[in-house]
Amino acid sequence: MAGLGAARALRARGISVFVLEARDRIGGRIHTSRMVPGWPIDLGASWIHGARGNPLTGLADEAGLKRVSTQWEPRPVFAPGGTRIETDDAWDLTEKLLDEARAGAETRESDVSLADAIRGLDGWRELGVRERRLVRYHLNSEIEHEYAADWDQLSTWYFDDVDGFPGPDLIFPDGYGALADHLSNGTPIRTGTVVERIERRREGVRLHTRSGETFSARHALVTVPLGVLKAGDITFTHPLSRARQAAIDSIGMGLINKCCLLFDRPFWPDNADAFAYFGETDGYWAEWLSLSRATGQPSLIGFNAGSATDEIETLDDRQTTARAMDVLRSVFGSSAPAPQAVQISRWRSDPFARGSYSFTAVGSDRASCRALAGADWDGRLVFAGEACHEDHPATVHGAYMSGRDASDLIPG
Repeated sequence: MAGLGAARALRARGISVFVLEARDRIGGRIHTSRMVPGWPIDLGASWIHGARGNPLTGLADEAGLKRVSTQWEPRPVFAPGGTRIETDDAWDLTEKLLDEARAGAETRESDVSLADAIRGLDGWRELGVRERRLVRYHLNSEIEHEYAADWDQLSTWYFDDVDGFPGPDLIFPDGYGALADHLSNGTPIRTGTVVERIERRREGVRLHTRSGETFSARHALVTVPLGVLKAGDITFTHPLSRARQAAIDSIGMGLINKCCLLFDRPFWPDNADAFAYFGETDGYWAEWLSLSRATGQPSLIGFNAGSATDEIETLDDRQTTARAMDVLRSVFGSSAPAPQAVQISRWRSDPFARGSYSFTAVGSDRASCRALAGADWDGRLVFAGEACHEDHPATVHGAYMSGRDASDLIPG
């Protein structure tokens, strides 16, 4: 979305643009799979987060795309065996510990992880085993799933230092990919073209691809995910600025994956779009989303984030589905039917993503995003993407806004 947004803005200024896309499709971490006829499923981004004032809302209106708001409440929490548990008191306790952890962290000379900050509190040490597990459940479902990282990776100072838009979260019943398709209209794009090296030239840049082709231009706008930059999958023939390289090294690249299941009938609560699971193993299969109301299809998505999904991602489809169904049958009974179709995301092992989206790790902050964004090599090389937007990182709208901002750095 950063690259497509920038390309559209540049074309509007009359600047010649050519997009090189490594995948055989556009959209990047927006990926609407249509592998199963009649069941479009978003394996990547799902929502417009906050519809009012969000630039994606205007794009979706322009494209005439249908959207449905997600109803997050009520969100029942189930334990194994189907027992419904109340967790409001535990959430109040979690918020209290978070406030104490942040207050204590403010007195430190250096940042620490959220885990270290909370574990260092007397209030945490005084908790019993079950109380600790309930607090960890809330930290996992409300924070680790939101920021796609474990609490021992997240900055206590800055993990949620981000802005948002008001209004409901909107899902695309026919798939988010249609928004990328609309944005790409009129832009020349070469798919299946993997850039491996970017060379600084006297009058611009030259891009070298895996196939041996080269492309020359006055400027290159790089919008690959942070995970690709961290992995060093693109070689830059001249060093990047120290601040930019430090930002690449310090900002975290998180992971959240989906296990999408299509059934012949719903067997879960129909009065809300989500339910939660307080399982026997902390951090696994805690969040579930029903797409039944939004799409008319009896389908569920099970989410895992951070180290839990790092482990689950190593499993094959059969093993992952078995674990998901163990949870669902534990909650709703052994008569829960087998899924008719399954689709599973694995963003860490995706070579063109190497993760889901960025997070504020210990040692990074908004200034890191600013340092990652912008121009290098005397303006020849420009960077954009969700990890570059200091106000709205880790979002599709942040990626889009970053691309538009970056386009202004390229002269006509």
